[in-house]
Amino acid sequence: MECFAFGLGVGHQNQDQQWLDVYYPKAFCRPDPALVQIIASQFNWSGENHTQAITADDLDDFLEALEDSDDGDADSLLQALTPLAGTEQPLVVCVLKEDTKPASVPEVYLKLSLISMRKLQPHGANLDGMFGLLPNVAWTSQGPIDIKELPHAQTRARAYGEVLTVHSVDKFPRMADYVVPYGVRIGDASRIRLGAHLGEGTTVMHEGFINFNAGTLGVSMVEGRISAGVVVGDGSDLGGGSSTMGTLSGGGNIIISVGEQCLLGANSGLGIPLGDRCTVESGLYLTAGSKVRVLDNEGQPVAQVKARDLAGQSDLLFRRNSTTGEIECLANKSAVALNAELHHNN
Repeated sequence: MECFAFGLGVGHQNQDQQWLDVYYPKAFCRPDPALVQIIASQFNWSGENHTQAITADDLDDFLEALEDSDDGDADSLLQALTPLAGTEQPLVVCVLKEDTKPASVPEVYLKLSLISMRKLQPHGANLDGMFGLLPNVAWTSQGPIDIKELPHAQTRARAYGEVLTVHSVDKFPRMADYVVPYGVRIGDASRIRLGAHLGEGTTVMHEGFINFNAGTLGVSMVEGRISAGVVVGDGSDLGGGSSTMGTLSGGGNIIISVGEQCLLGANSGLGIPLGDRCTVESGLYLTAGSKVRVLDNEGQPVAQVKARDLAGQSDLLFRRNSTTGEIECLANKSAVALNAELHHNN
């Protein structure tokens, strides 16, 4: 029996037993069939997308079954889940036969976690309708709290001489509270949402931002904004204050991407997909409808097109003519070379 994804997690619920979040110590995309058999046996899984709350006793039985298995996936899952033994916090199992539209908060958190764990790449999971499932949560120094229950929690904290700090009010938590992928540096963890994908060797400086279902595939320097749905290739550099147009903020259905060894200059913006070894000059915001004058190798104009007509092409340099103000495009004669020492993040 096969399945698309599996996770056993611990989370928080509000007073109505509605899920606010789920933390998965370890999650699997297309787990080994031997592990799937254990899952099916322990949780009566019959081969559909299924989410169920479980008890601490159910967890103990599952851990015992994992101990009796010689499967490698079972052993690694056993090590990850053993610290949960005896917990009084709500537990949940999520087993997905297929990658279909999510139907519950635990399912959304499983898919977002798999992306941040690098088990899936951005756009590798169906997240349709997730905003309607996720509650707006107060993310506090005492964990996630339902917005309606926040005033009571704040008053209760004050009664004990404590201050309840509210870090944000959002549908998404910060990634680092759930997943910290190997080999990255993060200047400000609050600027990276769960569901972001950070390739090994990526450095995100304090002003860098990475949204869910977006991120880097390899070694990259991020001092700008990677919006939802945007994917950045290996060796690329997003300069300070640069911005990418996401599918949620004006990009429509066009998936904006940045190829390998590209450079977005400081305070530049991007509204088209870039191929490899492309450069966008500092301060230039390139939208799909921007009129671009194409220059030949001698610097002479040969055509005028809209930027969308150049989408996905490699080895291009986009700049603004300092005299006329026109956007120009010519062959990019050099590729970005990142400092290897800065991105050795082990």
